[in-house]
Amino acid sequence: MKIYDSNLGGAAASGAQRTQETQAADRNGAARTSALGGDGGDRVEFSGTLGRLSQALSASQSDRASRVQSLAAQYQSGLYRPDSAATGRAMIADALGAGMEAGLQ
Repeated sequence: MKIYDSNLGGAAASGAQRTQETQAADRNGAARTSALGGDGGDRVEFSGTLGRLSQALSASQSDRASRVQSLAAQYQSGLYRPDSAATGRAMIADALGAGMEAGLQ
């Protein structure tokens, strides 16, 4: 951040400039130390976990898409016969699960 004030001059201006340079150096130095793990703190790496999660989501999406396509074909051919009892049980289980999850948060 630079401050341009036409009223600053001489020693005041050079002092303000040095303060800004020091703050920038501190931020950059702290960022470098953190990035290298030199501060002795914990380190978390997400790349492997996020990669596996991405693969699982992709597989789930493709499975879901094929299931929806299959159901659409059954419906269009007149062969789709939904099980209302199973649908009701699933809806209730889903609602109860959502209530349980809300209580945990």
